[in-house]
Amino acid sequence: MAVSLANITLRQLRALAALAESGSVTGAARKLHLTQPAITLQLRAMQDLATLPLIQRVGSGVQLTEAGLELLHLSQRIEAAIADSQQALALISGQSRGRVRIGAVSTAKYFMPFAIAAFTRANPGIEVMLSIGNRETIIGALRGYSLDFAIMGRPPPDVAVQRHLIGDHPHVIIAPAGHWLAHDEGLAVNDLTHEVFLTRELGSGTRSLMERLFATANLTPTIGMEFDSNESIKQGIMAGLGIAFISAHTVATELEDGRLITLDIAGLPLVQQWFAIRRSDKILLPPAQKAFDFMAQEAARFLPKPPMGRPLSKA
Repeated sequence: MAVSLANITLRQLRALAALAESGSVTGAARKLHLTQPAITLQLRAMQDLATLPLIQRVGSGVQLTEAGLELLHLSQRIEAAIADSQQALALISGQSRGRVRIGAVSTAKYFMPFAIAAFTRANPGIEVMLSIGNRETIIGALRGYSLDFAIMGRPPPDVAVQRHLIGDHPHVIIAPAGHWLAHDEGLAVNDLTHEVFLTRELGSGTRSLMERLFATANLTPTIGMEFDSNESIKQGIMAGLGIAFISAHTVATELEDGRLITLDIAGLPLVQQWFAIRRSDKILLPPAQKAFDFMAQEAARFLPKPPMGRPLSKA
């Protein structure tokens, strides 16, 4: 039987999206303020149109099949288009001068608020909504069309994007002031075999880069604790819980005032780049395009400048 989605409805797509988010028909019904039979009816009707199973039961509830995920992506594109059209109509009617939805990986919070402040001073009528998350979270938001653009490092491999380089993003290994290796020069990564590392959670770009660094050295670091924020890592290091591989932009102040130090490791600082990234298939309304162009051209001015005494190595 041929697949025909000509009669698919927004109500059906929203039922599927609610199911994907909640993991159960009960949760989807609660989210949409409908009864469970109503949700089930919408899902069955959509499955009849798709002629393929859209959900499958698992131990803890239900999850989407490959066909279900495809229709979830359709739902996300439609919801993003509706939001854009609402904003476009508000712009046309003069009710608004626009809204911009920006996502940024958590390390970017050390400069993005300053860049946004400069943008809003120059464009006081444009409202900026900033979402902060780890790399995995921001990539998910890009996939779901819920962002106009994102500030991050490596672009997602499975999404066609347009990107503009902002600037270098160095990474270093930091330790508390007075660490026993503080005055040693020319250390190798393998010299850190007996050190305990504090690290970001899985899904973090910094965590992924650290794992690549140690894999190159054929070394498995000893992980003491995982943290979901750079601030917690810094406090843990100053408390003597270990050392860390971290973005130099997150520790510029602490390095400057001597509360933390960088260890002199061969090949470090390791440098990636910051990019302003947008989906190639997402049309930006004028306010979002203006913000994207501003970040591509001006955000580099707001990057922290940590004290660095050694040459940079490109990641």
